Amino acid sequence: MSVTLNTKFAGQFIKQHELDYIAPSAESALALVRAKNGPGNDFLGWVDLPVNYDRDEFSRIKAAAERIKNMCDVLVVIGIGGSYLGARAVIEYIKSNNYNAVREGTPEIYFAGNSISSSALHDLLRMCEGKDICVNVVSKSGTTTEPAIAFRVFRELLINKYGEEESKKRIFATTDKARGTLKTFADRMGYETFVVPDDIGGRYSVLTAVGLLPIAAAGIDIDALMAGAAAAREKYLNAPFAENDALRYAACRNILYRHGKATEILVSYEPAAAMLAEWWKQLYGESEGKDGKGIYPSSVIFSTDLHSLGQFIQDGNRNLFETVIDIVTPKDSVKIPFDPEDTDGLNYIAGRELDDINHKAMLGTLLAHVDGGVPNLKIETPNRSESETGSLIYFFELACAVSGYMLGVNPFDQPGVESYKKNMFALLGKKGSEERGRELAERISKL
Repeated sequence: MSVTLNTKFAGQFIKQHELDYIAPSAESALALVRAKNGPGNDFLGWVDLPVNYDRDEFSRIKAAAERIKNMCDVLVVIGIGGSYLGARAVIEYIKSNNYNAVREGTPEIYFAGNSISSSALHDLLRMCEGKDICVNVVSKSGTTTEPAIAFRVFRELLINKYGEEESKKRIFATTDKARGTLKTFADRMGYETFVVPDDIGGRYSVLTAVGLLPIAAAGIDIDALMAGAAAAREKYLNAPFAENDALRYAACRNILYRHGKATEILVSYEPAAAMLAEWWKQLYGESEGKDGKGIYPSSVIFSTDLHSLGQFIQDGNRNLFETVIDIVTPKDSVKIPFDPEDTDGLNYIAGRELDDINHKAMLGTLLAHVDGGVPNLKIETPNRSESETGSLIYFFELACAVSGYMLGVNPFDQPGVESYKKNMFALLGKKGSEERGRELAERISKL
């Protein structure tokens, strides 16, 4: 079994003739991805990545991960957006959302440089006290504000703790192959470097060194992860519409969008999938949200969020649909114990697997939300193994590219991301931005 799309809970919202009508558009979008001649085609390196990656670098990644495991209690991964979300998503999804508490034989892994919060960085520094530390700084340029600040702080900490020479052995830089501030600095300092490929954007980079180094350091089999992605590529890149669940997922999203369903909620009943949802939100939000278009990506963990957002989803504005990740086989087993006094009235489920209860909660919620007017797509994946996770990643990436082309946008650029940066630099007084800074300060004073 592999990743499959189940549309039976959306049948009353998506008619067969709509799928028939939109199928040629989906096929055309997939053809653009295959031929690599559509908008943003300079960033389609991820398409063939699972079968066409640098084997020598891959071996270096595994060797570096072993060194990190042997010499470090803590690995701090410094990056923002796609430079950290994919790695964290895979580590927590495969291992545990409590990875740092339950890990065995691998370092604690923390993520820095994804905010400008002094409290968050201060807390992380406290957590590193008295421990041996390694750092993996991930940045194409090396000048992005959030990770650059964190790297300054941790570089100073490592130099003070280990000295200049020893600190160099503990810093790994994932950056541009040949140019940029971080690449130049890393080469001068003698850090081991890995490549952020020119033809793969950050949100598609989880299966490059960007994600693979911290993932391997967490003890995850990256060979199996890549093999799973390769299997998904083989399955979804060439199959016709009727047999291609990645294509059908992209089509269903676009049909629902045309029906006014402008918000998609990714649902999981597994807390370990929370960061996978964060990765998915960047992938789809940054790829589709432009030109006044796009499906807003949101996420929930059920049954937890049924006690907070469940009311809105059941009875609120009908501008949304849900995509449910159904993990068929659980990673662990817990049985409900028998209580002789039956004080909570739960003896009727005593002896049953907790995952069975979770599955029934999922089915009950699916039916309730469909009855409440919310279309539900269900993506079924066999388990949380490395190979199936690799397949799920590729499934979402390919469907996102196809869906973006169907929507009529370039799925591989992000022009809107720069707007806040220009304002922030101006307000901070960055050289060359002084005039803009004065204009903004005047605007703020008049608010």
